[in-house]
Amino acid sequence: MSNRLSNREILLGVSGGVAAYKAADLCSRLVQLDAKVTVIMTESAHQFIGATTFEALTGRPVYSHAFTAHEHFQGEHIGLARRAHLVVIAPATAQTIARLAHGMADDLLSTTVLVTTAPVVVAPAMNCNMWEKPAVQRNVTQLVSDGYHIVGPEEGWLSCGQIGAGRMADPGLIIREIESVLASRNE
Repeated sequence: MSNRLSNREILLGVSGGVAAYKAADLCSRLVQLDAKVTVIMTESAHQFIGATTFEALTGRPVYSHAFTAHEHFQGEHIGLARRAHLVVIAPATAQTIARLAHGMADDLLSTTVLVTTAPVVVAPAMNCNMWEKPAVQRNVTQLVSDGYHIVGPEEGWLSCGQIGAGRMADPGLIIREIESVLASRNE
């Protein structure tokens, strides 16, 4: 069986939540499957995990700001969006989900997602009470309606000490979803 991820350009969006450490595992697994991974971190993600971790795993710079002109003279969101075969956001916080659901473009990640024509896989991770809020559920429903692919969250122990739905999906499950999405697009 051929490796669907070999030489595929995957943008990994990491938003600011405790589950950001799991994004490093996901990143490592994608790289081991020969995907070409570029990481976009939200400003709050830097509070949970360092860019150096992702740079070491990918051998590529981590992007956080829209106008550093490494990728494209009109802004990083243009260059990164154009080369992506798929965007995966893991973890996706309630804030990031809200930004996407409402079409906001106030950081590099949300702006890049608005520009890209690639499929987007979203792996929510948050406190179980947050996950259950009607506003969050409406935002997730909007993302599904807009064609985003949602994977998780899973139930279990959360870093806040509660047990419930809110854990970021296992990286293996996220990878299976990525492979499925790419297969459905014949990519």
